[in-house]
This record gives sequence, C-alpha cells and structure tokens, in this order.
Amino acid sequence: MTVKPVKKAVFPVAGLGTRFLPATKAMPKEMLTVVDKPLIQYAVEEALEAGIEQIIFVTGRGKSALEDHFDVSYELEATMKARGKSMHLIEGIRQKPGSPVYVRQQEPLGLGHAVWCAREIVGDEPFAVLLPDELMVGGFMRQMVEAYNQVGGNVIGALEVPDSETDKYGIISPGQRDGRLTEVLALVEKPKGKAPSNLMIPGRYILQPEVMKILDAQEPGAGGEIQLTDAMAKLIGTQPFHGFTFDGARHDCGDKAGWVQANIALALAREDIGSAVRDYVRALIG
Repeated sequence: MTVKPVKKAVFPVAGLGTRFLPATKAMPKEMLTVVDKPLIQYAVEEALEAGIEQIIFVTGRGKSALEDHFDVSYELEATMKARGKSMHLIEGIRQKPGSPVYVRQQEPLGLGHAVWCAREIVGDEPFAVLLPDELMVGGFMRQMVEAYNQVGGNVIGALEVPDSETDKYGIISPGQRDGRLTEVLALVEKPKGKAPSNLMIPGRYILQPEVMKILDAQEPGAGGEIQLTDAMAKLIGTQPFHGFTFDGARHDCGDKAGWVQANIALALAREDIGSAVRDYVRALIG
C-alpha cells in the first residue's frame, strides 16, 4: 500500500473567541498565552514536530497579530542582541513555520467552511487539521502521522470523555479496535440522547483531499454551520477511516477553566518556575 506523506497542515484561526471576552476584543484568541507561549505556537510546533512542511492559516479580520508573531521582528532582535540577551531567547522569538500561507474565511460559516477555504493550497494531497484551542502535550500529531503511515486513508483523534459530555463534541461510532487505532463506522456531531460511544474528536485530523469536494456542496448542519464532521462522515466506507487514541495530555483551552488548568499544568512541568508555582499552589489550597 502506497501512502502519500502528510506535508501540509491547516489551522482554522478565524474564530472570534467570544468566550474569552473582553480579552479577545482586540487580540486573537489563538494568541492567548499558556505560561509564556501563545496557543497557536504550541499547535504549530506540534505540526512541525510531526514532519509538516507547509503551514496554512485560515484567518479572518483582526488576526494580523498571528502573522506578526510568525514574522521576523528585526527591531526586537537587534535590541536584544545589543543588550546581550541570550540566543535562546532570540531563537524563541524568531518562529519560522514551514512556508506559512494565509487565506481568509470571510464569513463565520463553521469549521467545515474554514477548512474548505484552504482547498486551493491543499490541492490533491492529504493534509492535517489542528485546532489551536486544543493544547496537546506529548506529540499527538506526530503519533497520528506514524499511525497514518501504517494504515493510510483518514485518521482522526479519539479521546474518551464522560457520557454526560458527549453532546458537546463530534462522536465516533466505533468498529474493531487494534491497539490505539479504532475503526470508524460513523460520525455524529453533538449527538442528542444516547451517543454511539464516548469517543470524541479532539481537534486533530489527517484527511484525504476528497473531503474538499464534499465540502463544496455541504449543507449546513448542527448550529446552522457547515460541519467538518458531516463531510468526513461521507468518506466512511469509501476510504479507510480510523480514530487514534492519544496517550498524552489534552487541555481544552477554548474553555476558561481549561485554559487556567493548562497554565498551571505546564507551569508545574517547567524547570525554571515549577517549584515556585508548586509552592504557591500548595499554600493557596492550604
């Protein structure tokens, strides 16, 4: 079986971030920091670690800070060098995602529509999709690419959630399981009533380009939006389709509590500030 390598990744970053107002009134939600790094940078680094070569940002109005962040800031770098700042800090600022491309989603018509906006750049190649709101620790996309290279087709993230929360997510109807791979028989977006499983899709996808043709004619689904889940469901039965269970940590940074928890978790794991934060948390909870 010949499997085309995954070299392109789409980042839908056109959302308004209303759950984090007023912080996101003038700042993209993807620029919210976890400790000292914005969410979008964590996601881009995850993609680059997985061997992705081209980064595709689907942006909207008011998102220029994203482009600036991944650009070279000559003035800042010159000032840091003149002040004798370490090269480590300079390299941390100078982010270079592979061949970044920016396209506009002109209307907020849903995740499926956002992905569709990147169709001309994706072309006829398989591609990854990463939602920066979902901060993954442990190399989720790298593990997914490794699994994809074995089975081909479409591979999406799969994580277990409590049954009481299945109506918040796209849910997998599972078939046979082989280790951390699960055959996908169907997909349901935010199911009402009894869900087919408690396996949700946590914002990580590897998809074949045929999904773009489906999105061309996709009708609005749940919430009146063009749902990526609905389009993916139409690929099932025509191409291999698997869910892949991650063995690292997931932080839902689209939620205020999840974002605060991510800051604490990643701060505690840092050598430079972990002990100070740990002491403070212990004192705080008595």
